[in-house]
Amino acid sequence: MISHLRFKRRVRVGLALATLLGFSLGCAELGGLQLPLPGFPGGVIDEQTVASGLREALRVGTERASNALSTPGGFSNDPLLRLALPREFDEVASALRGLGLGKPVDDLEHAMNRAAEAAAAEAVPVFASAITSMSIADAFAILNGERDAATNYFRVHTEQALRARFVPIAERGMRSVGLYRIYEDIVQAYERIPFRTMPAPDLEAHVANAALAGLFSELAKEEGRIRDDPAARTTELLRRVFGR
Repeated sequence: MISHLRFKRRVRVGLALATLLGFSLGCAELGGLQLPLPGFPGGVIDEQTVASGLREALRVGTERASNALSTPGGFSNDPLLRLALPREFDEVASALRGLGLGKPVDDLEHAMNRAAEAAAAEAVPVFASAITSMSIADAFAILNGERDAATNYFRVHTEQALRARFVPIAERGMRSVGLYRIYEDIVQAYERIPFRTMPAPDLEAHVANAALAGLFSELAKEEGRIRDDPAARTTELLRRVFGR
């Protein structure tokens, strides 16, 4: 009887060790070998599938973020994303408003938000390229991280390069909405005021930075939806990786 109990204990211990070993090996890259992992649909998943699922989430999230922000009012109607004039313009805006010339100032701010919307519409190919080339060595850590873990990883590793590529896109958006013409009108009006020097802010960088910040913010929301809401997992890969 005693030997039978010892045998059963040994079997239970052996099974527990095998389960732990299988889980720990499953979290490492094993050259394509798949091991059963508890909690995943079908019971089998590997690092490459997780990495592909995270890239898919970023791709889908970017497309949704771009569509949401490129609609009229995508930036201007959101108090958290609305572009304000650069700080260097505070004195200019105050002086012109004091002379009853506030309309060009308001037009410039409105044009900046429209330019950000136009830039957001062109963001998908830029983001898609960065998503494809990014490396996710710690795929499982991201998968089991916060609701915006993939977005934050993406931001840290690609934002600087994305910004450099996004400035020309912002410039095209500014031209398309007539922002430069409005700016010239403001320069001419301000330079008529004695003893005033017009500042020279980097408007392209201002619009590009704000548009990128808005895209990352919206992307984080979309990632959270994909993690939390089964209806937001619109591809089989998303359902497999996030449908735990």
